[in-house]
Amino acid sequence: MATKDPILTPLNLEFPVWEQVFTVHPLVIVGTVNPDSSPNFAPKHMAFPLGWENYFGFVCTPKHKTYQNIKKTGEFTVTYPKPDQVVLASLTANPRDDDQTKPGLESIETFPASEIDGFFVEDGYIFLECKLKKIVDGFGENSLILSEIVGAQAWSDVIKNPSHTDNESIYYHPQIAYISPGRFAIIDETQAFPFPDNFKH
Repeated sequence: MATKDPILTPLNLEFPVWEQVFTVHPLVIVGTVNPDSSPNFAPKHMAFPLGWENYFGFVCTPKHKTYQNIKKTGEFTVTYPKPDQVVLASLTANPRDDDQTKPGLESIETFPASEIDGFFVEDGYIFLECKLKKIVDGFGENSLILSEIVGAQAWSDVIKNPSHTDNESIYYHPQIAYISPGRFAIIDETQAFPFPDNFKH
């Protein structure tokens, strides 16, 4: 059956653009500490480096415990999960029970941060420790949480190494991409980006 050629179509701005098309994002797990000193984890996909230096930001909402904990403590962790941790990342999105706990979080293996009071999810591949710089409210019901990275660790086999090509590194250590809304992909093959001559970051 023949398909019609696509036509450029205006999106309805009465609804979020991001719910009408698929877009690619990282998937991270942000860790905070609850008032009772227990760890809290939540998956985030609107997460990104802030420039080329050691700054990190993500989108959250004041309704979430993640936002409330960060506003109180001024710090948080970021775990980049491996592909076999997709279900685990999904568990951290569970809604809270009446007692404000998240079912399933008790089974998550963690280890402590070294520079801040916080925890990471075990078996991720990159681990960031972040100190809050600023919260910017007012993006509808959402806010930007902006931080400085004060500690970072990664497993030695995922650190860029001249003895392996970039493609080999990613092939042997694939990464998760969150395809919003509601899907994910495993990336194990990449191509070098065709930067123009003399291009500088």
